[in-house]
Amino acid sequence: MTPSPESRDARAPRPVSRGQRVLDAVERAGNRLPDPVLIFLWLILAVVVLSVIGAAAGWEAVNPISQQPIRAVSLLSSGTLERLFVEMPRTLTGFAPLGYVLLVMLGAGIAEQTGLAGAAMRAAVANAPRTWLTPIVIFASVMANQAGDAAFVVMIPLGGALFAAAGRHPIVGIAASFAGVAGGFSANLLPGQLDALLLGITEPAAQLLVPGWKMNIAGNWYFIAGMTVVMVPLAWYVTERVVAPRFGHWTPTAEAPVHEIGTDLSDAERRGLRAAGIAGLVVVAIFALLAWPGAWLAAGGDAPLFNEAAAAGSPAQALQPLLQSLVAAFFLLFLVTGVAYGRAAGVNRNHRDDIRMISAGMASMSYYIVMAFVAAHFVAMFNWSNLGIILAINGAEILGRLSLPPALLVGAIVLMSANINLLIGSASAKWGMLAPVLVPMLMLLGISPEMTTAAFRMGDSVTNPITPLLVYFPLVLAFCQRWVPGFGIGTLVAAMLPYSLIFLVSGLLMTMGWVWLGLPVGPGAPVGFALPQ
Repeated sequence: MTPSPESRDARAPRPVSRGQRVLDAVERAGNRLPDPVLIFLWLILAVVVLSVIGAAAGWEAVNPISQQPIRAVSLLSSGTLERLFVEMPRTLTGFAPLGYVLLVMLGAGIAEQTGLAGAAMRAAVANAPRTWLTPIVIFASVMANQAGDAAFVVMIPLGGALFAAAGRHPIVGIAASFAGVAGGFSANLLPGQLDALLLGITEPAAQLLVPGWKMNIAGNWYFIAGMTVVMVPLAWYVTERVVAPRFGHWTPTAEAPVHEIGTDLSDAERRGLRAAGIAGLVVVAIFALLAWPGAWLAAGGDAPLFNEAAAAGSPAQALQPLLQSLVAAFFLLFLVTGVAYGRAAGVNRNHRDDIRMISAGMASMSYYIVMAFVAAHFVAMFNWSNLGIILAINGAEILGRLSLPPALLVGAIVLMSANINLLIGSASAKWGMLAPVLVPMLMLLGISPEMTTAAFRMGDSVTNPITPLLVYFPLVLAFCQRWVPGFGIGTLVAAMLPYSLIFLVSGLLMTMGWVWLGLPVGPGAPVGFALPQ
């Protein structure tokens, strides 16, 4: 059994293993990478150069739908330069992910500022019995991703405190929670902020080939729910059979006592959660009513969120208005429950407090807006150059000749995303670069944009716990050092590596099996795709 960190002499020299040298090299290389904003600027410069070369060399492809030739366009031509500067404001505001994310965060901000997100997460695990402590902590950590960044800040230290209170090693609790929050980053039982963000990036990529394609925020719902079902028991197994034996028994010391971080809820928080629960049910009931045709028959009208004309032929199409309204639904759900919690808990007493908290929550989006500006222009200029669609069509023809099964294609995306994630932390930055090529390419090979997005999400999640480039990795290391002074980055990576490996293998098999079985990725979102005639 590997001795626990606190039993080692921190002053004694430690042998550096080959694995540790590899991790050190990855960390050094990753630290040399610039901010994603600068990466996008480099990509824009590269697209400009390639567009000039492509236009001069006569790069082209034949559109498989219209059978018309598509030629590379120089981004330094008079027409495209005029378009760049004239449409610059519209390019930013028309960037689909920006609107989706800002709308959801407009509501989520008050849910976080009032303390609703933290209280709800603590309530989910506060009374967990010791026998079921590990799976409850992991499951709650996976579900806590609905709260965005708050999941890292609240759930991970809470996992350590809960394990310590139960007489178990707190590092094991931190590892289990970190595996759920980061390794299960895309897993959940419900769509949320990340779905709006990533599928929002998928939309303009799919529109390269099919201009009328629209984002469905529930397009990955079944898949991410499947990820939850697979990952929670696997993380439970790794925690108990691999990680817990590695760290062994833990005894509080003067340097590392049991930290009380408030796992119990106050009376005000309980009142707030009851009010938020009632408010949430009201919002859900309103949207259900808007999509229930029977409720509108007496009034002689049609249900606003139900397509009567498509009901007979396709129930999924009939529910498209409801599915496309889910971004607004999540905005209202977060907003109404946040206000209700704050009022009942005495946090926000009037509308001025509400507006102040909403504004404070939106302040955290300033960096995202900066990144959205450069990402929007990269996507737009890539589209104007026609390089993406030319590469997708020609790449699809090459892959088509290889006759690879669709399952192998999506498996390759999982592996590629998992490796890229070790060097670039931001999921939206990575998908913003990859989607314009991968989405239309796989559409031409019969794989839906939703399935391509799901495969990327799987790969992007599984290596999160082992990359020091994850923005919250230093924070998790600090949480560990509260319990075990001198706890090192190598020890944390070694603790999380078993989770990432089993998540990668199981995630790869799950994604390939999903395609092989032809299971729907979400409501109205099949695995396959056929070009419109």
